[in-house]
Amino acid sequence: MNITSIFNLLSYAFVQRALIVGLLIAISSSFLGIFLVLRKYSMIGDGLAHVSFATVALALVLNQSPLIISIPIVSLASLLILKLSEENRIGGDAAIGLIASTSLAIGVFITSVSNGFSVDLSSYLFGSILIIAQSDVYLSLVLTVLIVSLVLVFYQDLFAMTYDLDYAKVSGRKTKRLNQLLSILTAITIVLGIRVVGTMLISSLIIFPTVSALRLSKGFKSTIVWAVIISIFSVLSGILISVTLDFPTGSSIVLINALLFGLISFSSTLRGTNV
Repeated sequence: MNITSIFNLLSYAFVQRALIVGLLIAISSSFLGIFLVLRKYSMIGDGLAHVSFATVALALVLNQSPLIISIPIVSLASLLILKLSEENRIGGDAAIGLIASTSLAIGVFITSVSNGFSVDLSSYLFGSILIIAQSDVYLSLVLTVLIVSLVLVFYQDLFAMTYDLDYAKVSGRKTKRLNQLLSILTAITIVLGIRVVGTMLISSLIIFPTVSALRLSKGFKSTIVWAVIISIFSVLSGILISVTLDFPTGSSIVLINALLFGLISFSSTLRGTNV
């Protein structure tokens, strides 16, 4: 496919919507990734993705907007995971596992009683740019601005909590509220990413750019910048590849992320050897 054909594809409204929403998701997930990865809490994205699977199934059965149904329920699930891991002392990974497996079972049950998986549901599972509506673009823009703004406003508090939770508590920072804020913002990002990447792959969009950026930079702020750059490149190029070559959108984005991680890791190893 030549350049002219690619530009012709970019004239389609559904491609434009996909690129805009993909750009917004890339930014919001990158801003949150470093706080989750460094606190070894990145798998909450995977757990909340399983919750979103159940909420999408519920929304389709009720003939409602998946975003409207998913955002409040997934946000509540994120707070429940936090509560279980903090108060019952069962550990963050166990709390995520409990909620994820229960949600997955609920989702499978809902699809079973509603005559199995539909074409629409499979699109939400693995991502499809065809299901992105104009209203999704506006909602994604508003929520991304909200996520980035809150991270910037509470940056110093989140930074302190990420590197030393005990110090953050002693210094009077409201760590419980900050954890709740981070959990809710993560839930919103997961729900937004369903459209492009799908529930089964969205957690990788939080993890991959950050771990790749950590190999390129040792500074906290510069790591976020690198994560944003890597994420934007992966998402936009993944969407364009999926459109031009008719590949699955979600897997294209994740595979590009994986390839970049491999190349960056290999380059880091070579630099370390040369030193």
